Amino acid sequence: SSSWPSSFLIQLGILQQVAKDKTGRCVSDREGNDDAQSACVGALTDEKARTVALICKPSALANYLLKHCWTFSNYSPCVGWTWRASAFLQSVYEACWPYESPVQFVRDNLQLSDDGLVALDWAVPSYQKRRRTSSHSTSPVLLIIPNSFGKITRNVLKLCEMALSHGYLPVVFNRRSHNGCPLTTLKLQQFGDPADLREAVRYIRYRQPAGRLYAVSESSGSGLLLSYLGECGSSSYVTAAVCLSPVFRCQSWFESGLWWPLQWVLVLYQKICLSRYKSALTEVMQTDTLFSSHSLRGLEEALFCHNTSGAWDAYWEHNEPLRDVDEVAIPVLSVCAKDDPIRGDTQSTVPLELFETNPHFFLLLTDHGGHCGLESHGINWSHRASLEFFRATTDFFNAEERAKQLPSRRRGLGGAAGGKVFRHRSVSTCKRVPACSHNIHAIYSWQRSYTR
Repeated sequence: SSSWPSSFLIQLGILQQVAKDKTGRCVSDREGNDDAQSACVGALTDEKARTVALICKPSALANYLLKHCWTFSNYSPCVGWTWRASAFLQSVYEACWPYESPVQFVRDNLQLSDDGLVALDWAVPSYQKRRRTSSHSTSPVLLIIPNSFGKITRNVLKLCEMALSHGYLPVVFNRRSHNGCPLTTLKLQQFGDPADLREAVRYIRYRQPAGRLYAVSESSGSGLLLSYLGECGSSSYVTAAVCLSPVFRCQSWFESGLWWPLQWVLVLYQKICLSRYKSALTEVMQTDTLFSSHSLRGLEEALFCHNTSGAWDAYWEHNEPLRDVDEVAIPVLSVCAKDDPIRGDTQSTVPLELFETNPHFFLLLTDHGGHCGLESHGINWSHRASLEFFRATTDFFNAEERAKQLPSRRRGLGGAAGGKVFRHRSVSTCKRVPACSHNIHAIYSWQRSYTR
């Protein structure tokens, strides 16, 4: 709407006309003014419950999401005297507590151009008995990038489970030496270097050419996804992406450090994973410095900076996730909680100005939920919101494409040529263009038209 300001903040707990349906859920009056409907889409049922904010720049896509993504407004965090109301306990539970998942994985070890190895774990239901999916499948592919430490958490397993139930083909990307992937070269993947991910995406497109590709990243793994989307731009082959509890300003995140128990656990986990390659890594780095480090910054410097002067700042010039953010050409949804104990204070760690000025970025910001927690009524709300975001963006793309094709079809059937109007021209005489099954060309033909 032309009456919108340059940026807007939709607080889903503050509405004008709110009515309750039979289930007790508050919904907005959809029969009123369209502009009012665009500016508010729902509310939380309890006045004491925390609100959800959608922060983005006004656009055609933003308006469409507000109208069709009901999950955005249906978040009821755990409050009161329960351990789930603690952001810290909820975050630790999601990261460390085991989960008996009904999902199994079939691994593809992908050899890269420099002879390194990354692993792609394809999630399959247990009843499939670990069969591979046919390359002729038209099901959408969901590429999942776990945290930068390689830990497969409950959050990732539950996302795979929900994605399978919605018809997706989930595949988990494992970096070099992560999650049992062998280290075959003396090279580890830098924090924001998307070269390995780029080769993995090409392989996924080769293996599943008929399905759309979506991407979800978890926690610090969002740095890799944002780096990839920025470097590749409209050639990323990704239709839409979601970052769950992302870390945006990563250099300052490493420098400020985490609360010491959390940092101690993460440092210990990385040392255990790297210890099997200690003798080999001695050739390219000072392993004594590496294994005597007590902070995440110390580990990162020992692995990639070799403790030389100025190397730390130079490293982040090439690895900061938002370095090429202006080149991102697809919709990206970030889901964050204000009480996230891993990311830190919202005002200093979340680039709100990015979401207010860049029409490709959308932020769902909750008051409660911790780090990769965000459960509502026993179901991970962020997962449901992610899949709904993918569905809505795909529907929007399809509607945009149909709207563009309709005038051209009319011109072809009823246009003037040589002073004559072909009113009864047969449809069969129209030129048939071979359809691209995954519609990748249509996705990027309009480029930034949805940002209007």
